[in-house]
Amino acid sequence: MVDKYDVLVVGAGPAGSAAAHVAATMGAKVLVVDRRQRIGVPVRCAEYIPRRLLGELPFGERSFISQAVNRMMTFLPNGDTKETKAPGVMIQRDRFDQLLADAAREAGAEVRTGLRALGIQDGAVVLRQSDGCYWKVRAAVIVGADGPHSTVGRWIGIRAQRLMAAVQLQVNLIRPISHTEVYFHPRIYGGYGWLFPKGELANVGIGVVRKTSHDGLMETLEWFVERLRQEGKIKGGFKKLTSGWIPVAPVGAAVRNNVLLVGDAAGQCHPITGSGVPQAVICGKMAGHAAALAAMEGNLERLEEYETQWQDDYGDSLRWAYERRKTLESNWDRLGELLPYCWVAYREYYGPIGSQT
Repeated sequence: MVDKYDVLVVGAGPAGSAAAHVAATMGAKVLVVDRRQRIGVPVRCAEYIPRRLLGELPFGERSFISQAVNRMMTFLPNGDTKETKAPGVMIQRDRFDQLLADAAREAGAEVRTGLRALGIQDGAVVLRQSDGCYWKVRAAVIVGADGPHSTVGRWIGIRAQRLMAAVQLQVNLIRPISHTEVYFHPRIYGGYGWLFPKGELANVGIGVVRKTSHDGLMETLEWFVERLRQEGKIKGGFKKLTSGWIPVAPVGAAVRNNVLLVGDAAGQCHPITGSGVPQAVICGKMAGHAAALAAMEGNLERLEEYETQWQDDYGDSLRWAYERRKTLESNWDRLGELLPYCWVAYREYYGPIGSQT
């Protein structure tokens, strides 16, 4: 037996659930599958979102918010700091993802966990359940929202070309703070370190594009944690060590035949900051709308409307950021000099591309 749906969404993160919610609201028969047993777990996110994203959410509950933040402090290699207004909130990302999935369910989508998408056989997607049983699903449109190592993307020959390795742990703050902190240092190659507060706790992590010449990823994280401890910002041990990958290069086209990619699977993360949740939610809504129209009208050309819309909204800024990333990585020995042109907190970042050399 092969079950039939209008839209199959692979991945129940912010992008997948946002897409499923919109598609189901429009009347499409939607199935969402996620390989995890529990949506949102483990958390692989620094857990900051801009305040303006709250208005894009399909639910009013705010239990996922840990605290508000009002600005970002950037710490430069020479010891200087740069303060930037950045109104936002720190969230419980697992709860955030679960609320998005609940909204999709309430709209009529079927959401199932513990299901891994394996491949396509005779036009049907083969799913393997956690108990080892198999299930086949035929869908008019397939939405790949399954992260930077997207299985769905592999089916259509689209994959992330460049990834940043990130590792994070949770620590105790010596005193609460109301801002996020970002640290640039030659030792954190191609990325930065962060301290993001959550009440009496904080997420501390680093992101690098490759192994540094000094240490491996964990050694660099240990050095960074010790720096924060010596500066009197954190205390005690740590818990909740997590790691993951962040796409830092656009993948180009995100639509092929009856398949579209969204979120990390489509490389919609910002190549400089690594921010991806806002794009995931907003592009997910675009994807769900186009997928529902394409499926219910039997017209796959409708999927191109998603491609056009997300590229119009984000394409230029992502490509711009990637060019700045390439400049920064290839001139890492000039980190302090180039940061104003390659970090979003500076006005120079938004200037002509030729001004950076």
